[in-house]
Amino acid sequence: QVQLVESGGGTVQAGGSLRLSCVASGRTSSRHVMGWFRQAPGKDREFVAATSRFGSTSTYADSVKGRFTISRDNVRNTIFLQMNILKPEDTAVYYCAARLYEGLPEGPDEYAYWGQGTQVTVSS
Repeated sequence: QVQLVESGGGTVQAGGSLRLSCVASGRTSSRHVMGWFRQAPGKDREFVAATSRFGSTSTYADSVKGRFTISRDNVRNTIFLQMNILKPEDTAVYYCAARLYEGLPEGPDEYAYWGQGTQVTVSS
């Protein structure tokens, strides 16, 4: 089992920045591919970014490419999502997720473990 706890959400004006964190505990988190997803009201959960076990490879949704950066610190069992140039359409609950297998899939069903989410609200 892996437990994931996100933090860092909040309300920010358009054009601003936020940094989300996700601390993992339980089974060794450095063995896991980690990802960030988000879900806006009335919409499906969507992929944001994912990073490989040691952070050497990352992938992003087109909607956040160039604005968001995913990173990880395996010593502290923590992953981060640096979000810059935020837009109102980035408003959502953001979740971190973990999977045991290789690859950086974008489907939520490919990830076995989930945090409780943190709210990000971007005002115009």
